[in-house]
Amino acid sequence: MKIAVLSPVAWRTPPRHYGPWEQMASNLTEGLVQQGLDVTLFATGDSITSGNLDAVIGMGYEEDRSLDAKVVECLHISNLMERASEFDLIHNHYDFLPLSYSKLTKTPFITTIHGFSSEKILPVYQKYNTNGHYVSISDSNRHPSLEYLATVYNGLEVKNFGFNPTPEEYLLFFGRIHPDKGTAEAIDIAIQSKRRLLIAGIIQDAQYYNERIAPRLSADIVYVGSAGPEQRNELLSNAAALLHPINFEEPFGLSVAEAMLCGTPVIAFSKGSMPELIDHGHTGFLVSNVDEAVAAVSNTSSINRQNCRTWAAEKFSKEKMVADYLSLYHHILKTDHI
Repeated sequence: MKIAVLSPVAWRTPPRHYGPWEQMASNLTEGLVQQGLDVTLFATGDSITSGNLDAVIGMGYEEDRSLDAKVVECLHISNLMERASEFDLIHNHYDFLPLSYSKLTKTPFITTIHGFSSEKILPVYQKYNTNGHYVSISDSNRHPSLEYLATVYNGLEVKNFGFNPTPEEYLLFFGRIHPDKGTAEAIDIAIQSKRRLLIAGIIQDAQYYNERIAPRLSADIVYVGSAGPEQRNELLSNAAALLHPINFEEPFGLSVAEAMLCGTPVIAFSKGSMPELIDHGHTGFLVSNVDEAVAAVSNTSSINRQNCRTWAAEKFSKEKMVADYLSLYHHILKTDHI
Protein backbone atom coordinates (compact mmCIF):
# COMPACT_ATOMS: atom_id res chain seq x y z
CA MET A 1 0.00 0.00 0.00
CA LYS A 2 1.46 3.36 -1.07
CA ILE A 3 0.20 6.29 0.97
CA ALA A 4 0.70 10.03 0.53
CA VAL A 5 0.39 12.06 3.72
CA LEU A 6 -0.18 15.77 3.10
CA SER A 7 0.98 17.85 6.05
CA PRO A 8 0.56 21.61 6.50
CA VAL A 9 3.58 23.78 5.79
CA ALA A 10 3.18 26.49 8.41
CA TRP A 11 5.72 24.68 10.58
CA ARG A 12 8.15 21.80 10.30
CA THR A 13 6.80 18.24 10.52
CA PRO A 14 7.13 17.35 13.37
CA PRO A 15 7.08 20.87 14.81
CA ARG A 16 9.88 22.30 16.90
CA HIS A 17 7.39 23.95 19.26
CA TYR A 18 3.81 24.64 18.12
CA GLY A 19 2.10 22.81 15.26
CA PRO A 20 -0.56 20.25 16.28
CA TRP A 21 -1.62 19.34 12.74
CA GLU A 22 1.99 18.84 11.71
CA GLN A 23 2.55 16.71 14.82
CA MET A 24 -0.34 14.41 13.95
CA ALA A 25 0.81 14.10 10.33
CA SER A 26 4.24 13.12 11.65
CA ASN A 27 2.94 10.61 14.20
CA LEU A 28 0.74 8.97 11.58
CA THR A 29 3.52 8.82 8.98
CA GLU A 30 6.00 7.25 11.38
CA GLY A 31 3.43 4.76 12.62
CA LEU A 32 2.48 3.71 9.09
CA VAL A 33 6.13 3.23 8.14
CA GLN A 34 6.58 1.04 11.23
CA GLN A 35 3.68 -1.06 9.96
CA GLY A 36 5.56 -1.64 6.69
CA LEU A 37 3.71 0.77 4.42
CA ASP A 38 5.36 2.80 1.68
CA VAL A 39 4.64 6.36 2.84
CA THR A 40 5.58 9.68 1.29
CA LEU A 41 5.26 12.71 3.53
CA PHE A 42 4.59 15.97 1.73
CA ALA A 43 5.90 18.65 4.09
CA THR A 44 8.63 21.28 4.48
CA GLY A 45 12.18 20.43 3.42
CA ASP A 46 13.48 20.54 6.99
CA SER A 47 10.93 17.94 8.12
CA ILE A 48 12.10 14.71 9.74
CA THR A 49 10.66 11.36 8.72
CA SER A 50 11.58 7.71 8.31
CA GLY A 51 9.37 7.65 5.21
CA ASN A 52 9.96 9.39 1.91
CA LEU A 53 9.97 13.19 2.04
CA ASP A 54 8.80 15.41 -0.80
CA ALA A 55 9.11 19.16 -0.33
CA VAL A 56 8.91 22.30 -2.45
CA ILE A 57 9.97 24.76 0.28
CA GLY A 58 12.77 24.55 2.79
CA MET A 59 10.99 25.92 5.88
CA GLY A 60 7.45 26.64 7.01
CA TYR A 61 6.00 30.05 6.24
CA GLU A 62 5.55 30.79 9.94
CA GLU A 63 9.28 30.28 10.44
CA ASP A 64 10.39 32.01 7.24
CA ARG A 65 8.32 35.17 7.00
CA SER A 66 9.76 36.00 3.57
CA LEU A 67 7.40 33.36 2.14
CA ASP A 68 3.88 34.12 0.96
CA ALA A 69 1.53 31.60 2.55
CA LYS A 70 -0.87 31.42 -0.42
CA VAL A 71 1.94 30.88 -2.92
CA VAL A 72 3.45 28.19 -0.71
CA GLU A 73 0.07 26.45 -0.39
CA CYS A 74 -0.39 26.36 -4.16
CA LEU A 75 3.09 24.97 -4.78
CA HIS A 76 2.84 22.42 -1.98
CA ILE A 77 -0.60 21.01 -2.75
CA SER A 78 -0.15 20.98 -6.52
CA ASN A 79 3.13 19.11 -6.06
CA LEU A 80 1.28 16.24 -4.42
CA MET A 81 -1.62 16.29 -6.85
CA GLU A 82 0.69 16.06 -9.86
CA ARG A 83 1.97 12.81 -8.33
CA ALA A 84 -1.46 11.56 -7.21
CA SER A 85 -1.57 8.59 -9.59
CA GLU A 86 1.54 7.13 -7.92
CA PHE A 87 -0.37 6.45 -4.69
CA ASP A 88 -3.12 4.09 -3.58
CA LEU A 89 -4.53 6.69 -1.20
CA ILE A 90 -4.00 10.33 -0.23
CA HIS A 91 -4.41 11.32 3.43
CA ASN A 92 -5.07 15.04 3.68
CA HIS A 93 -4.19 16.89 6.90
CA TYR A 94 -4.27 20.29 5.20
CA ASP A 95 -7.84 21.44 5.74
CA PHE A 96 -10.24 22.21 2.88
CA LEU A 97 -8.02 23.55 0.08
CA PRO A 98 -6.72 20.18 -1.24
CA LEU A 99 -10.32 19.01 -1.66
CA SER A 100 -10.63 21.31 -4.67
CA TYR A 101 -8.24 18.93 -6.50
CA SER A 102 -9.92 15.72 -5.40
CA LYS A 103 -12.23 15.30 -8.40
CA LEU A 104 -9.26 15.64 -10.75
CA THR A 105 -7.75 12.32 -9.68
CA LYS A 106 -8.97 8.75 -9.28
CA THR A 107 -6.81 8.27 -6.18
CA PRO A 108 -9.06 8.05 -3.09
CA PHE A 109 -8.95 10.96 -0.64
CA ILE A 110 -9.30 10.74 3.12
CA THR A 111 -9.36 14.03 5.01
CA THR A 112 -8.84 14.42 8.72
CA ILE A 113 -10.80 17.52 9.72
CA HIS A 114 -8.77 19.01 12.56
CA GLY A 115 -11.34 21.71 13.24
CA PHE A 116 -13.29 24.49 11.58
CA SER A 117 -11.67 27.92 11.59
CA SER A 118 -15.09 29.38 10.79
CA GLU A 119 -18.42 28.49 9.20
CA LYS A 120 -17.19 30.22 6.04
CA ILE A 121 -15.07 27.20 5.03
CA LEU A 122 -18.04 24.80 5.13
CA PRO A 123 -19.12 25.23 1.47
CA VAL A 124 -15.93 23.53 0.31
CA TYR A 125 -16.40 20.59 2.67
CA GLN A 126 -20.04 20.37 1.62
CA LYS A 127 -19.21 20.40 -2.09
CA TYR A 128 -16.87 17.41 -1.77
CA ASN A 129 -18.90 15.62 0.89
CA THR A 130 -19.60 12.54 -1.24
CA ASN A 131 -16.39 12.58 -3.25
CA GLY A 132 -13.99 11.76 -0.41
CA HIS A 133 -13.99 10.47 3.15
CA TYR A 134 -14.05 12.71 6.21
CA VAL A 135 -12.70 11.78 9.63
CA SER A 136 -13.38 13.80 12.77
CA ILE A 137 -10.89 14.00 15.65
CA SER A 138 -13.71 13.96 18.22
CA ASP A 139 -17.42 13.24 18.12
CA SER A 140 -18.10 16.76 19.40
CA ASN A 141 -16.39 18.35 16.39
CA ARG A 142 -18.70 16.86 13.78
CA HIS A 143 -20.69 19.32 11.71
CA PRO A 144 -24.31 18.24 11.12
CA SER A 145 -24.16 19.11 7.40
CA LEU A 146 -21.30 16.68 6.70
CA GLU A 147 -21.01 12.91 6.46
CA TYR A 148 -18.18 11.19 8.33
CA LEU A 149 -16.51 7.85 7.87
CA ALA A 150 -15.34 7.66 11.48
CA THR A 151 -13.90 9.47 14.49
CA VAL A 152 -10.22 8.82 15.14
CA TYR A 153 -8.65 10.45 18.19
CA ASN A 154 -5.24 12.05 17.86
CA GLY A 155 -2.45 9.67 18.80
CA LEU A 156 0.73 10.42 20.73
CA GLU A 157 4.05 8.63 21.17
CA VAL A 158 3.48 7.38 24.71
CA LYS A 159 7.15 6.69 25.42
CA ASN A 160 7.96 10.37 24.84
CA PHE A 161 5.98 11.37 27.92
CA GLY A 162 7.53 10.57 31.28
CA PHE A 163 5.22 9.49 34.09
CA ASN A 164 5.73 11.30 37.40
CA PRO A 165 3.86 10.03 40.50
CA THR A 166 5.24 12.79 42.78
CA PRO A 167 4.63 16.23 41.22
CA GLU A 168 5.39 19.67 42.53
CA GLU A 169 2.71 22.08 43.75
CA TYR A 170 2.48 24.44 40.78
CA LEU A 171 -0.38 24.61 38.28
CA LEU A 172 0.30 24.77 34.55
CA PHE A 173 -1.30 26.50 31.58
CA PHE A 174 0.05 24.99 28.35
CA GLY A 175 -1.31 26.34 25.07
CA ARG A 176 -1.70 29.30 22.75
CA ILE A 177 -1.89 32.64 24.53
CA HIS A 178 -5.29 33.54 23.14
CA PRO A 179 -8.76 34.32 24.58
CA ASP A 180 -10.08 31.00 23.24
CA LYS A 181 -7.63 29.09 25.40
CA GLY A 182 -8.49 30.95 28.60
CA THR A 183 -5.06 32.12 29.73
CA ALA A 184 -6.57 34.94 31.81
CA GLU A 185 -9.02 32.53 33.45
CA ALA A 186 -6.12 30.23 34.33
CA ILE A 187 -4.49 33.15 36.16
CA ASP A 188 -7.77 33.80 38.03
CA ILE A 189 -7.92 30.14 39.08
CA ALA A 190 -4.33 30.09 40.27
CA ILE A 191 -4.60 33.32 42.26
CA GLN A 192 -7.84 32.26 43.95
CA SER A 193 -6.32 28.86 44.70
CA LYS A 194 -3.19 30.52 46.11
CA ARG A 195 -1.06 28.36 43.84
CA ARG A 196 1.89 29.18 41.61
CA LEU A 197 1.10 29.15 37.88
CA LEU A 198 3.49 28.52 35.00
CA ILE A 199 2.28 29.63 31.56
CA ALA A 200 3.79 28.07 28.42
CA GLY A 201 2.85 28.63 24.78
CA ILE A 202 3.18 30.87 21.76
CA ILE A 203 1.68 34.35 21.96
CA GLN A 204 -0.97 34.16 19.25
CA ASP A 205 -2.82 37.33 20.29
CA ALA A 206 -0.33 40.04 21.22
CA GLN A 207 -2.96 42.54 22.34
CA TYR A 208 -4.55 39.97 24.65
CA TYR A 209 -1.15 39.12 26.10
CA ASN A 210 -0.16 42.76 26.60
CA GLU A 211 -3.48 43.79 28.14
CA ARG A 212 -4.72 40.70 30.01
CA ILE A 213 -1.65 38.60 30.78
CA ALA A 214 1.60 40.62 31.02
CA PRO A 215 0.33 43.08 33.71
CA ARG A 216 -0.50 40.14 35.99
CA LEU A 217 2.84 38.34 35.76
CA SER A 218 4.74 38.06 39.03
CA ALA A 219 6.96 35.73 41.01
CA ASP A 220 3.96 33.40 41.28
CA ILE A 221 2.48 33.89 37.79
CA VAL A 222 5.32 33.14 35.37
CA TYR A 223 5.34 33.09 31.57
CA VAL A 224 8.10 30.69 30.47
CA GLY A 225 7.67 31.16 26.71
CA SER A 226 7.02 28.55 24.06
CA ALA A 227 8.11 25.08 25.15
CA GLY A 228 9.69 22.43 22.93
CA PRO A 229 9.39 18.67 23.60
CA GLU A 230 12.00 18.42 26.39
CA GLN A 231 10.72 21.42 28.35
CA ARG A 232 7.12 20.39 27.63
CA ASN A 233 7.63 17.04 29.36
CA GLU A 234 9.31 18.65 32.35
CA LEU A 235 6.52 21.20 32.76
CA LEU A 236 3.69 18.72 32.29
CA SER A 237 5.05 15.90 34.42
CA ASN A 238 5.95 18.09 37.39
CA ALA A 239 2.65 20.01 37.51
CA ALA A 240 0.04 19.27 40.14
CA ALA A 241 -2.61 19.87 37.47
CA LEU A 242 -3.06 21.31 33.99
CA LEU A 243 -5.54 24.18 33.78
CA HIS A 244 -7.53 24.17 30.54
CA PRO A 245 -10.30 26.80 30.95
CA ILE A 246 -11.19 27.05 27.28
CA ASN A 247 -13.69 29.54 25.89
CA PHE A 248 -14.50 27.71 22.65
CA GLU A 249 -15.67 24.30 21.46
CA GLU A 250 -12.20 22.79 21.18
CA PRO A 251 -11.95 19.94 18.64
CA PHE A 252 -9.39 17.98 20.67
CA GLY A 253 -6.68 19.60 22.83
CA LEU A 254 -3.33 17.81 22.58
CA SER A 255 -2.00 19.26 25.83
CA VAL A 256 -4.85 17.56 27.71
CA ALA A 257 -3.83 14.11 26.45
CA GLU A 258 -0.15 14.94 26.91
CA ALA A 259 -0.66 15.99 30.52
CA MET A 260 -2.54 12.81 31.38
CA LEU A 261 0.20 10.69 29.78
CA CYS A 262 2.55 12.28 32.31
CA GLY A 263 0.12 11.38 35.09
CA THR A 264 -1.04 14.96 35.48
CA PRO A 265 -4.79 15.50 36.00
CA VAL A 266 -6.58 18.16 33.96
CA ILE A 267 -9.09 20.75 35.14
CA ALA A 268 -11.01 21.90 32.07
CA PHE A 269 -14.11 23.87 31.21
CA SER A 270 -16.57 21.32 29.91
CA LYS A 271 -16.70 22.47 26.30
CA GLY A 272 -16.13 20.78 22.95
CA SER A 273 -14.24 17.52 23.19
CA MET A 274 -13.31 17.80 26.87
CA PRO A 275 -15.95 15.26 28.07
CA GLU A 276 -14.45 12.78 25.59
CA LEU A 277 -10.86 13.36 26.68
CA ILE A 278 -11.27 13.56 30.46
CA ASP A 279 -12.74 10.88 32.70
CA HIS A 280 -14.36 13.18 35.26
CA GLY A 281 -13.27 12.41 38.80
CA HIS A 282 -10.69 9.87 37.64
CA THR A 283 -8.30 11.72 35.32
CA GLY A 284 -9.34 15.27 36.11
CA PHE A 285 -12.38 17.48 36.53
CA LEU A 286 -14.88 18.97 34.10
CA VAL A 287 -16.07 22.34 35.42
CA SER A 288 -18.24 25.21 34.24
CA ASN A 289 -16.50 28.30 35.61
CA VAL A 290 -13.56 29.69 37.57
CA ASP A 291 -15.15 29.04 40.97
CA GLU A 292 -15.71 25.37 40.19
CA ALA A 293 -12.15 25.13 38.89
CA VAL A 294 -10.80 26.58 42.14
CA ALA A 295 -12.72 23.95 44.10
CA ALA A 296 -11.34 21.26 41.80
CA VAL A 297 -7.76 22.38 42.45
CA SER A 298 -8.15 21.43 46.10
CA ASN A 299 -9.29 17.95 45.01
CA THR A 300 -6.45 17.11 42.63
CA SER A 301 -4.73 15.03 45.29
CA SER A 302 -7.66 12.60 45.09
CA ILE A 303 -6.75 11.73 41.50
CA ASN A 304 -4.61 8.63 41.02
CA ARG A 305 -1.94 9.77 38.59
CA GLN A 306 -1.42 6.24 37.28
CA ASN A 307 -5.08 6.24 36.23
CA CYS A 308 -4.36 9.34 34.13
CA ARG A 309 -1.47 7.62 32.39
CA THR A 310 -3.39 4.39 31.75
CA TRP A 311 -6.50 6.17 30.44
CA ALA A 312 -4.54 8.38 28.03
CA ALA A 313 -2.30 5.55 26.81
CA GLU A 314 -5.32 3.38 25.98
CA LYS A 315 -7.26 6.10 24.15
CA PHE A 316 -4.66 8.46 22.68
CA SER A 317 -1.63 6.39 21.66
CA LYS A 318 0.01 6.60 18.25
CA GLU A 319 -0.48 2.86 17.85
CA LYS A 320 -4.25 3.08 18.34
CA MET A 321 -4.52 6.01 15.91
CA VAL A 322 -2.50 4.15 13.26
CA ALA A 323 -4.54 0.96 13.68
CA ASP A 324 -7.77 2.93 13.36
CA TYR A 325 -6.60 4.68 10.21
CA LEU A 326 -5.29 1.45 8.65
CA SER A 327 -8.72 -0.08 9.13
CA LEU A 328 -10.26 2.89 7.33
CA TYR A 329 -7.70 2.70 4.50
CA HIS A 330 -8.60 -0.95 3.85
CA HIS A 331 -12.30 -0.09 3.95
CA ILE A 332 -11.86 2.77 1.48
CA LEU A 333 -9.73 0.77 -0.96
CA LYS A 334 -12.19 -2.11 -0.84
CA THR A 335 -15.36 -0.06 -1.27
CA ASP A 336 -13.97 2.45 -3.78
CA HIS A 337 -13.03 -0.36 -6.15
CA ILE A 338 -16.32 -2.25 -5.99
